[in-house]
Amino acid sequence: MRHTEIGGRKVSALCLGAMKFGSQTDDAASTALLDRFLRAGGTFVDTADCYQYWVDGFEGHESEAFLGRWRRGQGITDEVVIATKIGAQPTVPGGGPEAWEGLSAQVVASAAERSRRRLGVDRIDLLYTHKEDRATPVEETMAALARLVDAGEVSQLGMSNHRTWRLERARAALQGHGHRATVLQYRYSYLQPRHETRLESDGFTHVTPELLDYVGAENAAGRDLALVAYTSLLGGAYARPERAAALGPAYDHPGNRNRLAALDEVARTAGATRNQVVLSWLIGGGIIPVVGVGDAAQLDEAVEATDLELDAEQRRILDEAH
Repeated sequence: MRHTEIGGRKVSALCLGAMKFGSQTDDAASTALLDRFLRAGGTFVDTADCYQYWVDGFEGHESEAFLGRWRRGQGITDEVVIATKIGAQPTVPGGGPEAWEGLSAQVVASAAERSRRRLGVDRIDLLYTHKEDRATPVEETMAALARLVDAGEVSQLGMSNHRTWRLERARAALQGHGHRATVLQYRYSYLQPRHETRLESDGFTHVTPELLDYVGAENAAGRDLALVAYTSLLGGAYARPERAAALGPAYDHPGNRNRLAALDEVARTAGATRNQVVLSWLIGGGIIPVVGVGDAAQLDEAVEATDLELDAEQRRILDEAH
């Protein structure tokens, strides 16, 4: 398993998504997958305080609550970095994005406390703002987050699904309190959507060329900024045609057909699966992919991808297809 760093802390180059753990994936199966991930060298796990409120029978919080049980049951301390997110839990049962609690100072303080309690930790390893809250000034949100770090309740701060200009404004406000957001999380994979076309969910914010430029400039200036990519395998679209069709019109364009041809060419020469080439391409580009898995075979496929290093010609073929 390859490793990388976020904010000076070493983590696995692959992040295991725990969204369905404790809900659609029961405790026993979730525990088995997490334990297998750890044995393979994995040390980075992703969740949120709202997973999975949108699935019938669940209210949100199930993933965090399960991870807390798992930590206690397995005696996990600081060897695993657990990242969580706040701001997108509905305030009313059955509510959706229109009812998200947002990022006011009061919500930041109370949501972080609830997450710490569910996870069973004194300090959250990495706390993201899950989605923009245009109703709350970024200065208010960042001041509240800074207070959490100052109080020793959060180690690192991150931001997810923010427009680049909002991201810069928020990070500047946070820096005024002596802290930095060191990790970003956005949707990203090898296949690219038409940016002017709506994705499947309003909750998704895709990486843009401007964001990649911003991250590159920050890292070049010595202000380390890690980029984490969710939906890195597009929900199984690379392996299952019916999943690819479900991506909708945003992904249905000639550029992606050319990219799939390039992906298949590289997969043949590398002796790997499409999924493995995509994950290796991301990791080789300095991006940490989040992968959700449903069984041991899917997990093993993803873990093995961390040891696949594409050569310069293979990366050229992938990068130049559009």
